[in-house]
Amino acid sequence: MNNKQLVINFYEDIFVEGNLAKISDYVADDYIQHNPRVTTGRIGFIKFIEEFIKLKPKIEFINVSCENNFVYVFFKCTLANGIINKVCDIYRVENSKLVEHWDVIEHNVGKIEAVHNNGIF
Repeated sequence: MNNKQLVINFYEDIFVEGNLAKISDYVADDYIQHNPRVTTGRIGFIKFIEEFIKLKPKIEFINVSCENNFVYVFFKCTLANGIINKVCDIYRVENSKLVEHWDVIEHNVGKIEAVHNNGIF
């Protein structure tokens, strides 16, 4: 399986299906986390995702791109409470495992009044 498909499967299994038993299939033990609100390591990701899936996120991929061992995921994330976030996750993959993560998030974009007609996605 290529790196792009690995990350797509990761989102489907973990974020969409909530199948936390599969986390070790995707995330390395020593996973490096760059989000300042999430503890580094697989255990840190597990703590994060256990809380995040309680928000019942709906993930809509806008684009998934891959270059070498980096996968870029741009998506719309709608939470059960109606908040819409615009997210770009970046993963570094080694040996078919996610080993490092960065993200850029615009929170609550559904409430932003645009100064153009281009759309936010």
